[in-house]
Amino acid sequence: MRTSGHFARTALLAVAIINLIGAPPARADGEAKLLAPSGTLRVGIYPGSPTSMVTDAAGKPHGLAYDLGGELAKRLGIGVDYVRFQRVADIVTAIHDGQIDFTVTNATPARANEVTFTQPVLAIELGFLVPANSPIAKVEDIDKPGVKIGVTKGSTSERTLPAKFKNATIVPAESVKVTIAMFGRGEIDLYATNKPTLFEMSDQMPGAKILDGNWGLEHMAIAIPKGREDALPLLNRFVTEEQSSGALDTIQQQAGLRGAIKAKRE
Repeated sequence: MRTSGHFARTALLAVAIINLIGAPPARADGEAKLLAPSGTLRVGIYPGSPTSMVTDAAGKPHGLAYDLGGELAKRLGIGVDYVRFQRVADIVTAIHDGQIDFTVTNATPARANEVTFTQPVLAIELGFLVPANSPIAKVEDIDKPGVKIGVTKGSTSERTLPAKFKNATIVPAESVKVTIAMFGRGEIDLYATNKPTLFEMSDQMPGAKILDGNWGLEHMAIAIPKGREDALPLLNRFVTEEQSSGALDTIQQQAGLRGAIKAKRE
Protein backbone atom coordinates (compact mmCIF):
# COMPACT_ATOMS: atom_id res chain seq x y z
CA MET A 1 0.00 0.00 0.00
CA ARG A 2 1.36 3.40 -1.05
CA THR A 3 1.75 6.01 1.64
CA SER A 4 0.79 9.66 1.51
CA GLY A 5 4.53 10.44 1.59
CA HIS A 6 5.00 8.49 -1.63
CA PHE A 7 2.23 10.48 -3.34
CA ALA A 8 3.72 13.73 -2.05
CA ARG A 9 7.12 12.85 -3.46
CA THR A 10 5.53 11.89 -6.80
CA ALA A 11 3.65 15.19 -6.94
CA LEU A 12 6.78 17.18 -6.18
CA LEU A 13 8.68 15.26 -8.87
CA ALA A 14 5.93 16.00 -11.40
CA VAL A 15 6.03 19.70 -10.58
CA ALA A 16 9.83 19.70 -10.91
CA ILE A 17 9.63 18.01 -14.33
CA ILE A 18 6.97 20.46 -15.54
CA ASN A 19 9.08 23.38 -14.36
CA LEU A 20 12.20 21.94 -15.98
CA ILE A 21 10.46 21.34 -19.31
CA GLY A 22 8.62 24.64 -19.25
CA ALA A 23 11.51 26.94 -18.32
CA PRO A 24 13.54 27.01 -21.56
CA PRO A 25 10.62 27.92 -23.88
CA ALA A 26 9.64 30.72 -21.52
CA ARG A 27 13.17 32.06 -21.49
CA ALA A 28 13.52 31.69 -25.26
CA ASP A 29 10.23 33.50 -25.73
CA GLY A 30 11.48 36.37 -23.58
CA GLU A 31 14.75 36.54 -25.53
CA ALA A 32 12.86 36.54 -28.82
CA LYS A 33 10.66 39.44 -27.67
CA LEU A 34 13.73 41.37 -26.56
CA LEU A 35 15.67 40.86 -29.80
CA ALA A 36 12.72 40.98 -32.18
CA PRO A 37 9.78 42.91 -30.67
CA SER A 38 7.77 42.60 -33.91
CA GLY A 39 7.85 38.79 -33.68
CA THR A 40 10.15 38.51 -36.71
CA LEU A 41 13.91 39.08 -36.72
CA ARG A 42 14.51 41.91 -39.21
CA VAL A 43 18.00 41.40 -40.63
CA GLY A 44 19.67 44.26 -42.51
CA ILE A 45 21.74 43.18 -45.53
CA TYR A 46 23.33 44.81 -48.55
CA PRO A 47 24.25 42.90 -51.74
CA GLY A 48 27.76 42.49 -53.08
CA SER A 49 29.79 41.64 -49.97
CA PRO A 50 30.28 38.16 -48.43
CA THR A 51 30.20 39.88 -45.03
CA SER A 52 26.57 40.72 -45.74
CA MET A 53 24.99 38.90 -48.70
CA VAL A 54 26.06 37.44 -52.04
CA THR A 55 24.41 34.84 -54.28
CA ASP A 56 26.06 31.65 -55.51
CA ALA A 57 25.94 30.22 -59.05
CA ALA A 58 22.54 28.67 -58.34
CA GLY A 59 21.15 32.01 -57.16
CA LYS A 60 21.10 30.99 -53.49
CA PRO A 61 21.98 33.78 -51.01
CA HIS A 62 24.84 33.44 -48.53
CA GLY A 63 26.77 35.79 -46.31
CA LEU A 64 27.87 36.52 -42.77
CA ALA A 65 24.93 38.76 -41.83
CA TYR A 66 22.48 36.71 -43.93
CA ASP A 67 23.35 33.30 -42.50
CA LEU A 68 23.98 34.32 -38.89
CA GLY A 69 20.67 36.19 -38.88
CA GLY A 70 18.87 33.14 -40.20
CA GLU A 71 20.53 30.84 -37.66
CA LEU A 72 19.68 33.15 -34.74
CA ALA A 73 16.04 33.39 -35.82
CA LYS A 74 15.89 29.60 -35.99
CA ARG A 75 17.28 29.28 -32.47
CA LEU A 76 14.76 31.81 -31.19
CA GLY A 77 11.93 29.96 -32.93
CA ILE A 78 10.80 32.98 -34.96
CA GLY A 79 10.71 34.02 -38.61
CA VAL A 80 13.33 36.14 -40.37
CA ASP A 81 12.78 39.12 -42.65
CA TYR A 82 15.75 40.17 -44.80
CA VAL A 83 15.65 43.90 -45.52
CA ARG A 84 17.95 45.09 -48.31
CA PHE A 85 19.90 48.35 -48.35
CA GLN A 86 22.43 49.82 -50.76
CA ARG A 87 25.08 50.57 -48.13
CA VAL A 88 26.02 49.34 -44.68
CA ALA A 89 25.79 52.93 -43.38
CA ASP A 90 22.07 52.87 -44.19
CA ILE A 91 21.67 49.65 -42.19
CA VAL A 92 23.38 51.17 -39.14
CA THR A 93 20.99 54.13 -39.34
CA ALA A 94 18.00 51.76 -39.58
CA ILE A 95 19.18 49.83 -36.50
CA HIS A 96 19.65 53.07 -34.61
CA ASP A 97 16.08 54.04 -35.54
CA GLY A 98 14.72 50.63 -34.45
CA GLN A 99 13.65 49.66 -37.98
CA ILE A 100 16.11 46.75 -38.12
CA ASP A 101 16.94 44.25 -35.35
CA PHE A 102 20.19 42.66 -36.50
CA THR A 103 23.16 42.89 -38.83
CA VAL A 104 26.87 42.10 -38.85
CA THR A 105 29.26 44.96 -39.52
CA ASN A 106 32.55 46.57 -38.58
CA ALA A 107 32.37 47.55 -34.90
CA THR A 108 33.93 51.00 -35.07
CA PRO A 109 33.82 53.47 -32.15
CA ALA A 110 31.68 55.82 -34.27
CA ARG A 111 29.11 53.11 -34.95
CA ALA A 112 29.18 52.05 -31.30
CA ASN A 113 27.65 55.45 -30.54
CA GLU A 114 24.68 54.49 -32.72
CA VAL A 115 24.18 50.75 -32.04
CA THR A 116 25.18 48.04 -29.56
CA PHE A 117 27.81 45.46 -30.56
CA THR A 118 28.57 41.92 -29.42
CA GLN A 119 32.05 40.49 -29.06
CA PRO A 120 33.87 40.19 -32.43
CA VAL A 121 32.72 37.45 -34.78
CA LEU A 122 35.85 37.60 -36.96
CA ALA A 123 38.47 40.06 -38.16
CA ILE A 124 38.90 41.11 -41.78
CA GLU A 125 41.83 42.70 -43.56
CA LEU A 126 41.36 46.02 -45.32
CA GLY A 127 43.00 46.37 -48.72
CA PHE A 128 43.08 47.93 -52.17
CA LEU A 129 41.87 46.65 -55.55
CA VAL A 130 43.40 47.85 -58.82
CA PRO A 131 42.14 47.03 -62.33
CA ALA A 132 44.07 45.12 -65.00
CA ASN A 133 47.21 46.87 -66.29
CA SER A 134 47.19 49.40 -63.47
CA PRO A 135 50.47 51.28 -62.91
CA ILE A 136 49.83 50.97 -59.17
CA ALA A 137 51.70 47.85 -58.04
CA LYS A 138 52.13 48.52 -54.32
CA VAL A 139 50.72 50.68 -51.54
CA GLU A 140 53.66 53.08 -51.86
CA ASP A 141 52.44 54.00 -55.36
CA ILE A 142 49.09 55.32 -54.15
CA ASP A 143 49.64 58.64 -52.42
CA LYS A 144 50.34 60.80 -55.48
CA PRO A 145 48.52 63.77 -57.02
CA GLY A 146 45.95 62.63 -59.57
CA VAL A 147 45.42 59.17 -58.05
CA LYS A 148 41.70 58.60 -57.34
CA ILE A 149 40.81 56.19 -54.52
CA GLY A 150 37.25 54.89 -54.62
CA VAL A 151 35.42 54.25 -51.33
CA THR A 152 31.83 53.44 -50.42
CA LYS A 153 29.92 56.50 -49.25
CA GLY A 154 29.47 56.49 -45.46
CA SER A 155 32.01 53.70 -44.98
CA THR A 156 34.94 53.33 -42.60
CA SER A 157 37.23 53.78 -45.62
CA GLU A 158 35.74 57.19 -46.40
CA ARG A 159 36.35 58.39 -42.83
CA THR A 160 39.81 56.84 -42.41
CA LEU A 161 41.71 57.17 -45.69
CA PRO A 162 41.93 60.99 -46.00
CA ALA A 163 44.27 61.00 -42.99
CA LYS A 164 46.43 58.26 -44.52
CA PHE A 165 46.70 59.72 -48.03
CA LYS A 166 47.28 63.47 -48.24
CA ASN A 167 47.97 63.73 -51.99
CA ALA A 168 45.55 61.23 -53.55
CA THR A 169 41.86 62.10 -54.02
CA ILE A 170 39.11 60.15 -52.20
CA VAL A 171 36.08 59.51 -54.44
CA PRO A 172 32.87 58.28 -52.71
CA ALA A 173 30.70 55.75 -54.55
CA GLU A 174 27.06 54.90 -53.85
CA SER A 175 27.61 51.12 -53.81
CA VAL A 176 29.95 48.28 -54.75
CA LYS A 177 28.01 47.69 -57.98
CA VAL A 178 28.41 51.34 -58.97
CA THR A 179 32.14 51.15 -58.21
CA ILE A 180 32.80 48.49 -60.85
CA ALA A 181 31.22 50.74 -63.48
CA MET A 182 33.35 53.67 -62.22
CA PHE A 183 36.50 51.65 -62.93
CA GLY A 184 35.28 51.15 -66.49
CA ARG A 185 34.75 54.89 -66.96
CA GLY A 186 38.16 55.78 -65.48
CA GLU A 187 36.58 57.68 -62.58
CA ILE A 188 38.70 55.83 -60.00
CA ASP A 189 42.16 54.21 -60.11
CA LEU A 190 41.72 51.84 -57.18
CA TYR A 191 39.12 50.90 -54.58
CA ALA A 192 39.54 50.55 -50.82
CA THR A 193 37.43 48.36 -48.55
CA ASN A 194 37.56 45.00 -46.76
CA LYS A 195 39.25 42.18 -48.68
CA PRO A 196 36.21 39.85 -48.87
CA THR A 197 34.42 42.54 -50.87
CA LEU A 198 37.54 43.16 -52.97
CA PHE A 199 37.83 39.46 -53.82
CA GLU A 200 34.16 39.41 -54.79
CA MET A 201 34.71 42.43 -57.06
CA SER A 202 37.89 40.99 -58.59
CA ASP A 203 35.93 37.93 -59.72
CA GLN A 204 33.91 40.28 -61.94
CA MET A 205 36.95 42.22 -63.22
CA PRO A 206 39.35 40.08 -65.30
CA GLY A 207 42.97 40.92 -64.54
CA ALA A 208 42.16 42.94 -61.41
CA LYS A 209 44.57 42.58 -58.50
CA ILE A 210 44.39 43.02 -54.74
CA LEU A 211 47.56 44.70 -53.49
CA ASP A 212 49.71 42.86 -50.95
CA GLY A 213 49.42 43.80 -47.29
CA ASN A 214 46.62 45.65 -45.56
CA TRP A 215 45.90 49.11 -44.20
CA GLY A 216 44.03 47.89 -41.14
CA LEU A 217 41.50 45.41 -39.82
CA GLU A 218 37.73 45.44 -39.50
CA HIS A 219 36.36 43.72 -36.40
CA MET A 220 33.05 42.29 -37.53
CA ALA A 221 30.40 41.95 -34.81
CA ILE A 222 26.64 41.61 -34.47
CA ALA A 223 24.90 44.97 -34.17
CA ILE A 224 21.54 45.46 -32.44
CA PRO A 225 19.58 48.56 -31.38
CA LYS A 226 20.60 50.32 -28.20
CA GLY A 227 18.34 49.50 -25.27
CA ARG A 228 18.54 45.75 -25.91
CA GLU A 229 21.79 45.17 -24.01
CA ASP A 230 20.10 42.49 -21.86
CA ALA A 231 20.36 40.26 -24.94
CA LEU A 232 24.18 40.53 -25.12
CA PRO A 233 24.93 37.43 -22.97
CA LEU A 234 22.73 35.35 -25.29
CA LEU A 235 24.28 36.84 -28.42
CA ASN A 236 27.85 36.44 -27.16
CA ARG A 237 27.15 32.76 -26.38
CA PHE A 238 25.68 32.43 -29.87
CA VAL A 239 28.85 33.93 -31.43
CA THR A 240 31.14 31.65 -29.38
CA GLU A 241 29.12 28.57 -30.34
CA GLU A 242 29.16 29.48 -34.05
CA GLN A 243 32.95 29.93 -33.86
CA SER A 244 33.72 26.75 -31.88
CA SER A 245 31.30 24.43 -33.70
CA GLY A 246 32.74 25.14 -37.14
CA ALA A 247 29.46 26.71 -38.30
CA LEU A 248 31.19 30.04 -38.87
CA ASP A 249 33.81 28.37 -41.08
CA THR A 250 31.01 26.83 -43.15
CA ILE A 251 29.30 30.20 -43.55
CA GLN A 252 32.56 31.75 -44.76
CA GLN A 253 33.12 28.95 -47.28
CA GLN A 254 29.58 29.11 -48.66
CA ALA A 255 29.82 32.88 -49.06
CA GLY A 256 33.30 32.72 -50.60
CA LEU A 257 34.52 34.99 -47.82
CA ARG A 258 38.28 35.48 -48.30
CA GLY A 259 40.63 37.73 -46.35
CA ALA A 260 39.26 36.94 -42.89
CA ILE A 261 41.18 35.93 -39.78
CA LYS A 262 39.93 34.55 -36.47
CA ALA A 263 38.72 37.15 -34.00
CA LYS A 264 40.32 37.28 -30.57
CA ARG A 265 37.83 36.25 -27.92
CA GLU A 266 37.14 38.77 -25.22
